Amino acid sequence: MPTTAPSPSAFGEGGNPTLAFADVTASDGALRRFLHGLPGVDAVGLEARAASLGTRSIKTTAKAYAIDLAISMIDLTTLEGADTPGKVRALAAKAVRPDPTDRTAPATAAVCVYPDMVATAKAALAGSDVKVASVATAFPAGRATLPVKLADTADAIAAGADEIDMVIDRGAFLAGRYLEVYEQIAAIKAECGDRARLKVIFETGELSTYDNIRRASWLGMMAGADFIKTSTGKVAVNATPANTLLMLEAVRDFRAQTGVQIGVKPAGGIRNTKEAIKFLVLVNETVGEDWLDSHWFRFGASSLLNDLLMQRQKLATGRYSGPDYVTVD
Repeated sequence: MPTTAPSPSAFGEGGNPTLAFADVTASDGALRRFLHGLPGVDAVGLEARAASLGTRSIKTTAKAYAIDLAISMIDLTTLEGADTPGKVRALAAKAVRPDPTDRTAPATAAVCVYPDMVATAKAALAGSDVKVASVATAFPAGRATLPVKLADTADAIAAGADEIDMVIDRGAFLAGRYLEVYEQIAAIKAECGDRARLKVIFETGELSTYDNIRRASWLGMMAGADFIKTSTGKVAVNATPANTLLMLEAVRDFRAQTGVQIGVKPAGGIRNTKEAIKFLVLVNETVGEDWLDSHWFRFGASSLLNDLLMQRQKLATGRYSGPDYVTVD
C-alpha cells in the first residue's frame, strides 16, 4: 500500500476514516495521486485465483453449515416498479421464516426495498431481528443532485431503514472527479450518522477495469462506507468471483493499514447454492473468519434463497423437492 495511508494508530478506538485521510482528501490532486498510487491489479492472477478457490470441495457437514450461513447473509431484495405493499409483506414473512415447515432454518439478514416501501417492511418485520435495507441516492443510476440524494436518504431513514444502499455517480468517477464522489459518499454517511449503516454500490460492471474497482473500493472506505457493494443488479455484469475477490483484498488491506473493518456485499447474478458457497470460500480464504458473519458479509439476492432452501432440504431428507417446495417471490 502507498506510504500516504495512515497507520492504525491514526484512528484509535472507533476512529473515523474521513478524519484520518484528511490529507489524502484535501484536494483533487492529492486524492488522485493516492488512488493512482495503489498497486495495479494483475487481472490474470486475480481471475486465476478466484477460479482456483471456486474448485474447492465442500463436504456434507461443511455444506450444511455453509448453506445456513449463506441464508443468514442474504439481503432478500425486491426492487421493481411493480412492487406492492402485499409483495413486500410476503417477502418480509419469508425473510423471518424462510422455510415455514422447518423452524431451524435461519432468518435472512435483511429485506431490501425502495424508500417508499420501507415503512411497510418495517411494520412487517416488527419483533424480528431482520433489518430493513433501502436503496437510495437516485438508485440505480445515481444521477441526481446531492440535495436530492440526501433527501432520498433522510426519507428512508425516517421511515425506519436500518441500512442504506447508495450508488456512486459512476460518470463522475470515470471522468476522474474523485473528490466529488468522495464528498457525496461522506455527506450520505453523515446523513446516516449512527442511525443506519451505509453500503456503497460501485456498479463494478460499469467501471471497466479492475484498477478502477480497487480505486473505488478505497475511495468508498475512506469516505466512511460501512460496506462496499459490487452492483445494483440492474446491469449486464454484476457480482463475479473476481471482482468480489478484489474487493475482499481491499477491505483486508484497509484493515491492515487502519484497523477499521469494512463489510462486503456482492449483489446480482448469484442464483444458486454452488455459486454462493464459492463466494463464502473466497471470504474464508481471503479475509478469514472475521468476515464470515452477516454483520460483515451479505448477498444481495432475490432468487438465491429458494435454491439454498431446496439444497438444505435435500441434505436433511436425501430427497430433492424441486421448485414447488418453496414459495414464489
